[in-house]
Amino acid sequence: MPVLTTPTQLFLDGRWCDAAGSETFAVVNPATGAGLVRVADAVEADATAAVAAAAAAQPGWAGRTPRERAAVLHRAHALVIDATEELARLITAESGKPLTDARSEVAYGAEFLRWFGEEAVRVGGRYGPSPDGRGQMIVTRAPVGVSYLVTPWNFPLAMATRKIAPALAAGCTCVIKPAAATPLTTLALAAILHEAGAPHGVVNAVPSSRAAAISRTVLADERVAKLSFTGSTEVGRVLLRESAQQVQRTSMELGGNAPFIVFEDADIRSAVAGAMVAKFRNSGQACTAANRFLVHRDVAEEFTAALVAEVERLRVGPGDQEGVDVGPLISPAAVDRVAALVDDALAHGATLRTSRALPKNLPATGSYLAPTVLSNVAPQSRIVGEEIFGPVVTIMTFSDEEEAVTLANDTEYGLVSYVYTRDLARGHRLLTSLESGMTGVNIGMVSDPAAPFGGVKQSGLGREGGHEGLEEYQSVRYAVIGAG
Repeated sequence: MPVLTTPTQLFLDGRWCDAAGSETFAVVNPATGAGLVRVADAVEADATAAVAAAAAAQPGWAGRTPRERAAVLHRAHALVIDATEELARLITAESGKPLTDARSEVAYGAEFLRWFGEEAVRVGGRYGPSPDGRGQMIVTRAPVGVSYLVTPWNFPLAMATRKIAPALAAGCTCVIKPAAATPLTTLALAAILHEAGAPHGVVNAVPSSRAAAISRTVLADERVAKLSFTGSTEVGRVLLRESAQQVQRTSMELGGNAPFIVFEDADIRSAVAGAMVAKFRNSGQACTAANRFLVHRDVAEEFTAALVAEVERLRVGPGDQEGVDVGPLISPAAVDRVAALVDDALAHGATLRTSRALPKNLPATGSYLAPTVLSNVAPQSRIVGEEIFGPVVTIMTFSDEEEAVTLANDTEYGLVSYVYTRDLARGHRLLTSLESGMTGVNIGMVSDPAAPFGGVKQSGLGREGGHEGLEEYQSVRYAVIGAG
């Protein structure tokens, strides 16, 4: 599955086809600014056709046994693993992420196919007497139905498998709309699922530069029962309003502003290692990326100096070059936005600890930004309140646990928190006091296909991954059988 032979058409009802309007849009390599290929640009009529195909396939797919649905997912897992290098290079070509990160994404994304293939046969229920003795209660679960899946550009394979796999395992068919910046990986995945045995209409892919129009069309269709979206909180609010018209089941994985708290008793070497993972994976372009480093004042300089030393070892360059640690951001606009946040922080008195000059041999049209560390960051700086989505560390200090918690919770977001401490009791307290859906204690990465992923507050609704991720695509049904 080399980049040049990756599908570039829509995938509707088990076949590849051009968009109804015959238009296309360009997919650009952010490492160079050059175009890769042009992809079919879906319009509203294509969205309606995708829903129709999914709706027609829904009864048959829901009627398949759990073992049959699991077998498709297991075959897809094997095919993804076999194509690891091709998929990794495809991810790197369209998103710019370093090959090391891309290979890790393939392994992570494939695991959702395996995990939910295993979960497909473990759908439970309840049976037992009613408390008042009137009869027997039966509680079962059923697929919610046609699901609309909207994925972001930063993890084009993993975010697609994290949604498609539980949908298929539960017995739902789907329409997936990948981000316009990275549609190729999703199209390649659609081809893999088709090869793995997913029947016509079970998976439909509609890449489009008209995201808002496509979503409005799909969500207005009464045949659509479920929406799962990963992206910005701003767009999530719009989609929630639109999905409310049909009272569709929704899952929302939205923005983040993760605190990374280092207490005075932390293992500094371990904390720095965790910080490098939490901050610089995918060049900082992750909703789980550490956004605000809160460090106890007694160890602030030790931690900062050690972190700066590691950051200055990072190699910046095109993601397809082996040994590159930090690739380009997704677009020139992304570079400008992050640079503006840094400038604002400096204007508010932050100290620039490091921001090495970019290598001179980088493509002039690439979207590169030097890894940067800022200390003494003022709380009123924009960079403290906004999701950075870039390779920039912001360090603030605190005096005690209460202040750390107050600073950490001072955000509308609540996706993930990171904590480094040797105090086990403190670690347990913070699991309750930190307002986040996920917490990593002495670890810089929390994502796991076997665990529920999601946030609180403005970071979203529902969960992906784990058994909870399967339940998002199921409805609960209750019946009672009279005693006589």
